[in-house]
Amino acid sequence: MNFSKDPYIKVKDYSVSGETFELLYDEELQLLKTYPQPSLDKLSSYYESQDYISHTDANRNWFERIYHFIRRRAIRQKVDLIEYCNGEKGKVLDIGCGTGDFLAEAHVSHWKTFGIEPNEKAASLTRAKGLCLAKSTTEFEDNFFDVVTMWHVLEHIPNLEEQIEELKRIIKPTGTIIVAVPNFKSFDAKYYGKYWAAYDVPRHLWHFSQTAIQKLFEVSHLKVSKVQPMYFDSFYVSLLSEKNKSGKMNVIKGLFLGLKSNIYAKKKSEYSSHIYIIKNN
Repeated sequence: MNFSKDPYIKVKDYSVSGETFELLYDEELQLLKTYPQPSLDKLSSYYESQDYISHTDANRNWFERIYHFIRRRAIRQKVDLIEYCNGEKGKVLDIGCGTGDFLAEAHVSHWKTFGIEPNEKAASLTRAKGLCLAKSTTEFEDNFFDVVTMWHVLEHIPNLEEQIEELKRIIKPTGTIIVAVPNFKSFDAKYYGKYWAAYDVPRHLWHFSQTAIQKLFEVSHLKVSKVQPMYFDSFYVSLLSEKNKSGKMNVIKGLFLGLKSNIYAKKKSEYSSHIYIIKNN
């Protein structure tokens, strides 16, 4: 990787610390890196917020209630996707499984499920649902899984290249890796700039384009076979970006910008977030 010394943009941590970070650009990979990246022993402190919604099942306000309603629908679609990709029931690992709702739905659909979740609060909620959690992928044999998923997780991983190699190791030769990440080339990212909520520094250590995902996985002889949009993300991210920008949730403007982003993306195929379906090359 060859990152520029001059920042692509400077972004504030709006969720926890209020600190400002630089995003450095690798032109060849079309990848952004958060700088400086917190040390591993300090990184967990940036997740210590009641508002980190993927680590809670709370329904304290209208925003969380809507989020969880839409998430339930999205979870069913994710299970349908892994069944489409694999063709039959099998073993699925969800890395960064949060509170375990996706795994719970997959388990009901007769998949053999495994999860990894470093956040203890979220992990305890997953265990309470009777789901199997591992500490790390090193617990699994080579070619063990039919499907491995990372739903908005890859951007959180410090050792990016090592993680991709590990995905290659644990997936069956005929298996599928499914990765969902934000896209900094989307309309909403360009519109909101430093206020774009999906930068989410420093929890997001990396910021991907379609080119970045393709090239990073190619190094491990893995190929992106299909890219799918995540339509809801533009609305969710735009609402949070409005809050970053103005200090309040401007619902009408946020929803309008989310819709506008999806309309623009139909022409350029640059959605707020993408799902990448990745196979052995």
